[in-house]
Amino acid sequence: MPGMPSLDEAIQRIEITTGDITQLRVDAIANAANESLLGGGGVDGAIHRAAGPQLLEHNKTLGGCPTGLAKITPAFDLEQQGIRHIIHTVGPVWPTTEAGRQAESEKLGYTREDVLLASCYTRSLELAREQGCEHVAFPAISTGVYHFPKDRAAKIALGHVLGDLQQHDLPARVIFCCFSDDDAAVYRETLNTRHQWMFNRKRA
Repeated sequence: MPGMPSLDEAIQRIEITTGDITQLRVDAIANAANESLLGGGGVDGAIHRAAGPQLLEHNKTLGGCPTGLAKITPAFDLEQQGIRHIIHTVGPVWPTTEAGRQAESEKLGYTREDVLLASCYTRSLELAREQGCEHVAFPAISTGVYHFPKDRAAKIALGHVLGDLQQHDLPARVIFCCFSDDDAAVYRETLNTRHQWMFNRKRA
């Protein structure tokens, strides 16, 4: 379509960094939440602590959130540093059984978990756009205690975010805020090899 950003233009709107997502200067941060939306460990717990007790009280009224979907809330105490919204999205749990190991050999996008994780990013971006957010930050959803293979998760995250950025002007920038330098390296390698795996995904 005329006027659509190219893939290279979309890539220029992506940043990969390491650190504390609650310290970023962005309009919205995504929270790797559980279905209760009432807080947990990892990035979920860190966001709840930084946003303060009002977030928990607010989320008690939301009725939870199914896996693969997202809900948006005020950022409460984080508004002091410019974060206006928290997008709570529930990633899938990757099975740690033999079935999970077999699923890793499936083509990208062919498992239920792949589809649910992709939906997390798609729905989160839709909510951010509805609120006019120009800068949005994501953690590596599902790759912690939910055991989603990091390389596979990075391809899903980058593939769907890049596709979204090619379709829309907002958000103007998407930041992937990783927990460790090793995790950030996975994202950077995934981005650098995009032509190979994105081509293979289209052929599948």
